[in-house]
Amino acid sequence: MIRLDRTQLLKYAGALADLLTDTVSGGASVGFLAPLDRAQALAWWQERAADVAAGRLAVWAAHDGDRVLGTVSLAFPAKPNSRHRAELVKLMVHRDARGRGLGRGLLTTAEGAAAEAGVTLLHLDTETGSPAEHLYRSAGWTAIGAIPDYAANPDGELRPTTIYYKRVPATALTR
Repeated sequence: MIRLDRTQLLKYAGALADLLTDTVSGGASVGFLAPLDRAQALAWWQERAADVAAGRLAVWAAHDGDRVLGTVSLAFPAKPNSRHRAELVKLMVHRDARGRGLGRGLLTTAEGAAAEAGVTLLHLDTETGSPAEHLYRSAGWTAIGAIPDYAANPDGELRPTTIYYKRVPATALTR
């Protein structure tokens, strides 16, 4: 697993786009509707490069050669009163790489990096009833509630979303 800088993100953008299109095709609610065109997925990842360069977004990729099998990101808020927290976003594992602990590894990597950056609170949202909920609950995340009809799944059906948080022990004073 590697943390991608701007240059690496752009290098792997095509592989990340393939992962994103596979994730959406598999029915995961990650912000996109099906069918997701590869060109749209590629453009979306390329647009993230500026946020990575500015330190507003940290992206990790698990890869096998040039193929990305999974990814996770941390989004850092810009507000001074929010710098102790980050949002865990876009945890994705390719359908043919699931069941091998890759999702858990990506989650652990992001949590550890958050702690090293002085982040003491993480939060995320995920589709209520999705397989991802088991991962988050088993990793010690706490559900705080569900919002009905929060986001459309890839098929366009409005679904509830559950909000989770996790406190992480900081290992650094600032980031």
